[in-house]
Amino acid sequence: MHHNSKPYVSPFDPYRPFQNNTYYSHMGYSFNDSLGAGLPLFNSHDYSHHSKRRVHPGNPSPIHGYSIHSPFIRKGGEILPHDRLPEQGMLPKKAYEAIHNDIALDGSPQLNLATFVTTWMEPTANQLYTEAFDKNLIDKDEYPKTAEIEERCIRILADLWHAPHPHTTMGVSTTGSSESCMLGGLALKRRWQNERKKQGKPIDRPNIVFSSAVQVVWKKFANYWDIEPRYVNISPDCPYLDPKGVLSSVDENTIGVVTTLGVTYTGLYEPVEQIAKCLDELQSRTGLNIPIHVDAASGGFIAPFLQPEIIWDFQIERVKSINVSGHKYGLVYPGIGWIIWRETEDLPEDLIFHVSYLGGNMSTFALSFTRPSAQVLLQYYNFLRLGKEGYYEIQKYTQSVALFLSNAIQKIEHFELLTDGSHLPVLAWRLKEGHSSHWNLYDLSRTLRTFGWQVPAYPLPPDMENVTIMRVVVRTEFSMELAQVFLMNLIESITYLDSMDRPVSNETKHHIAFHHDV
Repeated sequence: MHHNSKPYVSPFDPYRPFQNNTYYSHMGYSFNDSLGAGLPLFNSHDYSHHSKRRVHPGNPSPIHGYSIHSPFIRKGGEILPHDRLPEQGMLPKKAYEAIHNDIALDGSPQLNLATFVTTWMEPTANQLYTEAFDKNLIDKDEYPKTAEIEERCIRILADLWHAPHPHTTMGVSTTGSSESCMLGGLALKRRWQNERKKQGKPIDRPNIVFSSAVQVVWKKFANYWDIEPRYVNISPDCPYLDPKGVLSSVDENTIGVVTTLGVTYTGLYEPVEQIAKCLDELQSRTGLNIPIHVDAASGGFIAPFLQPEIIWDFQIERVKSINVSGHKYGLVYPGIGWIIWRETEDLPEDLIFHVSYLGGNMSTFALSFTRPSAQVLLQYYNFLRLGKEGYYEIQKYTQSVALFLSNAIQKIEHFELLTDGSHLPVLAWRLKEGHSSHWNLYDLSRTLRTFGWQVPAYPLPPDMENVTIMRVVVRTEFSMELAQVFLMNLIESITYLDSMDRPVSNETKHHIAFHHDV
């Protein structure tokens, strides 16, 4: 898969200069094709002699180039209401301008280093999107080829994750990993209930075990479905799910253990294989057979290509289900997730419904019903377009940007690096204790926003809530050139904060609006 002769370039990268067209030609583009038409291009040389100048990596005015007239002014100076339906309509162009000018005030996706979500696809993918956004995925009788493509994606993922029988096992597409996690958790609960009923045992006190650094969807799952959450708290020595902590938390009422391949806070992989071995030993001593679900929302599209030596998937018999976000490192626009079960029997049949009122008898297991097909088709587009080699090249380039950033940040005397991007292309750092009494990472996050960057600062989970960290998620859209501009802005921000002769503010994290896994 790895060819040293090829540069680590990404055909999805709208910013990287075309220094070598070998890979683009191989992937079907000529050297003159513009993969990022209409998007800004940045050249790090533009800034090499201006280190003291406050450099904005994009247009500092989000409404530059738009008409200055207000689309909300109507005849007689009437202003359109924002909280009720207007009495009269308007011309299509006016309606478009009203919304277009509103969203022009949104932040730049390319400068959002908080989100894992893909915000750019190439023009041919966009064309496919426009041809398919009106297809209803649930209506498999009307759109049989779309349904077949969904099935192909399920088989591809089952094979990628080493399912014993990838052509027959169960899997579904979802709106994202949150829905996938809910479905995976429901399957764990129902399998536990069915087994307990066979044994004549009560089913009123189920529990589920995961790390205190688990993504919030699992807390929602436990809350919504009346399951006791048992947290294994992280520590400085073990900032992920501790196998020993798992063993001390499980019992006969445990429906499953959730491991995370790419912790949201830090990007670290949890040791799935080690946890499975501990549970194997527990079963040999006690007879307790506790399954594992792997939340691979991000890592499911990274580890198979960059870390194939790590054993985390269906190669482990105890792993019964895996979820992934297609709209994260699967490189598809928002709105697509997947969950695959190891074998058919791992998804209880009584969770599957059959409907016939759309014309034909269709099975469904989902929390949603009607939804668009476009993201499923875009996922299949990526599978065909990239193949294993293409995914490797893109993820490797993304990781190289993360390692470049972490190496530079590690040399900044203010910071202690926590993760360097060698698992997920995610890096995190903290402010060295006692380094500054005038500012903290929340102040640094606000200062970076003046350049347009969204870089989150937040506390770690219990028992490390007194530690505040800053995190950068490197995505395909974030090029090496942008990374250089970000570092320049980061150093300028630190210099500015260090120049203060009094504390910058007494604001806390509660004043910063940020969702760390959008």
